[in-house]
Amino acid sequence: MSLSPGARALAARCEGQVNELARRMARGVFEQLPGYAELPAEVKDVEIAATARQAMRLFLRNAGSPDGGLELFQERAVQRAEEGMPLHLLLRTYTLGAQVLWQALEEVARPGEEAALVELGGALLSSQGRVVGAVAESYLDEQAALAAEHRERRRALARALLDGTPHPDRPAPDVPALVLRLEFGPRGALGSVAERRLVRRVQTELDREFGTEVAAVLDTRGGFAVVPHATDVSDGLPGVLREVAEPGVRLAVALAPDTAGVPHASYVAAEIVRVARACGRPPGVHRLDDVLLEYHLSRPSDGSDRIAALLAPLADRPDLLETLRTHLEQRQDRRATARLLNLHPNSVDNRLARIAELTGLDPGAPRDAALALAALLLR
Repeated sequence: MSLSPGARALAARCEGQVNELARRMARGVFEQLPGYAELPAEVKDVEIAATARQAMRLFLRNAGSPDGGLELFQERAVQRAEEGMPLHLLLRTYTLGAQVLWQALEEVARPGEEAALVELGGALLSSQGRVVGAVAESYLDEQAALAAEHRERRRALARALLDGTPHPDRPAPDVPALVLRLEFGPRGALGSVAERRLVRRVQTELDREFGTEVAAVLDTRGGFAVVPHATDVSDGLPGVLREVAEPGVRLAVALAPDTAGVPHASYVAAEIVRVARACGRPPGVHRLDDVLLEYHLSRPSDGSDRIAALLAPLADRPDLLETLRTHLEQRQDRRATARLLNLHPNSVDNRLARIAELTGLDPGAPRDAALALAALLLR
């Protein structure tokens, strides 16, 4: 909608004050905003003052033409996002600038120009909404891009440490590091938003746990994290992760003596989780000492295939496999096994007898129990 001749004349008379108004904004009015005083002088005197001049001239010359002229504001929004200026501070400069311009229009308005002033007021509100919207959108887009770039740098560092490859941010070679293997419990299909939220929340808790930005490679199934200088996790971390990623979270920790040892430590951590799961350990924190015997029994050898084959007759009987696993984990206590499986103790006895019948292994005999445990771990 084009402006009336009277409104255009009023706007033209105000244009001569643009330079002074811009200086007043950059070095006076905006100083009341929290954090503005800390900005470099060159940003205030050059970029912010120039943006204010451009915004005022754009409005005073083209108030009735709502299209175009936003490129400079969008470019400045990107720069402010890169510099870390808070969005609320950036947007307040535009709203305060509009107030200063409105006051200037009121001061130059003459008697009889009330209608023209009201007309310009409506146009200023419309223009302000358009500019602020474009600025906020450009700022948030750049902020999201910067955050994604930062996350990818952290993932790249984690991958480099886990693979043993060079990276510019890699810690010194002699720095010890804690390697974490996380495994989340089974869950239904998640949408992309829920997936990102889960990963972001787990990353946030890891950062909070260690007081630094943790290099991690995570997805909805779990992942790895590497924390230089750390030696262990707190007792509270598993509970926090359960709240974030739901019950069923397993967390294995392995210490690398230096960054060159991170790949091997990641292998050990992954194996600790696998062994803990295979032998029926409940979710939680797992360390090598917790599964030392089971870890040893699960190492491949010349007899591994034959030991694993001992349980082949149970391949189609997951109920019997679960009973055997639980029975061994509960130190062959039939009542504890029955309690965990929600069975009567006699039902446990019947299942153990069936296992012995199918495999030839007596879970109650020490040697056969050791073979059964090794077979479970090697499967």
